[in-house]
Amino acid sequence: MYIKKLKLKGFRNYVEAEFEFSPLTNVIYGDNAQGKTNILEAVYLFAQGRSHRAKSDRELVRFGEDFARLSVDFEDSKRSYSANMQIVKNGRKSVSINHVHIMKLSKLMSYLNVVMFSPEDLNLVKGSPNVRRRFIDSSLSQMYPLYLASLMEYNKALNQKNSLLKMLRAGGGRADPTLSVWNESLAQSGAKIMEARRGFVKRINKAAQKIQNEISGEKLYIKYHPSIRSEDISKDAIYEYLTAREAREIDMGSALYGVQRDDLEIFVDEREARLFGSQGQQRTSALSMKLAQAEYIKEIKGEYPVMLLDDIMSELDINRRMYLAERIRDKQVLITSTDTDLIDKSTDTKLFHIENGTVI
Repeated sequence: MYIKKLKLKGFRNYVEAEFEFSPLTNVIYGDNAQGKTNILEAVYLFAQGRSHRAKSDRELVRFGEDFARLSVDFEDSKRSYSANMQIVKNGRKSVSINHVHIMKLSKLMSYLNVVMFSPEDLNLVKGSPNVRRRFIDSSLSQMYPLYLASLMEYNKALNQKNSLLKMLRAGGGRADPTLSVWNESLAQSGAKIMEARRGFVKRINKAAQKIQNEISGEKLYIKYHPSIRSEDISKDAIYEYLTAREAREIDMGSALYGVQRDDLEIFVDEREARLFGSQGQQRTSALSMKLAQAEYIKEIKGEYPVMLLDDIMSELDINRRMYLAERIRDKQVLITSTDTDLIDKSTDTKLFHIENGTVI
């Protein structure tokens, strides 16, 4: 899979720009705050349907403009695609692929596959559980549209349940039969999510272990740590688990149990990396997990995703940079950097110099 062309108009700090990429390494370089990351963000939008850093779509529209237009041409082993997106500042975005309007996010995410690795992803090990859940969800959602649909159903029911719990707490803590309705809905979609997450972590652990050992000789172990502690993850078992804990949730006015509180446990040489790992071990583990994510997508789809590396080389020491460069050599990679000396350039490398939202 690789991206052939990207066009931007009124997006972030770009008035208008066009990029024709190499199927291998593409280095996007320039000083800070010139718009390098905006290019990766645009690609990520077509893969995930949302920005990896903006809270609202309106942030993506250039100041003074009413809308932004983006297009990307890409292909996989089966066919070529042309995707278009319009983001209206005070409205919704619209997306089409090969002139067919895409109504659901779950449909969009099945086309273009990417793995994004930014300095913030180094928090994959030492950051909050939310960072690790997002890592799981972004991987599974690209591969399985039904997983994303289950996740959206779950979040919708969870919001309703939380609203009800706040009301019940404010009203004196009395139970309400509606609570069982939301627990049943959460159990139904939650069972599907937990089953998919367990399977994903098992596969990602195997690939990441091998990569970590190649980089540092260390033993990495990744374990799924669900909020619902039960070997039985059927709908009925989860419903019973949630029902038995209703009183505590009413007392707290919030849903305390469920996949929204799942986490990963990450061990290096049998010590929990988040608490006891050195910064080098944590960074190596994060790098191993991200590269394992690419291997997972390759295993499912039969081809590697596009790799988006946002100024990550400056965060890695020479040994990790060399290892990463070797792992991505035969894949399409878009790398941003302020220093091209950090990039292993070859005759296949294409350079883009960015200055104030312009290719110079």
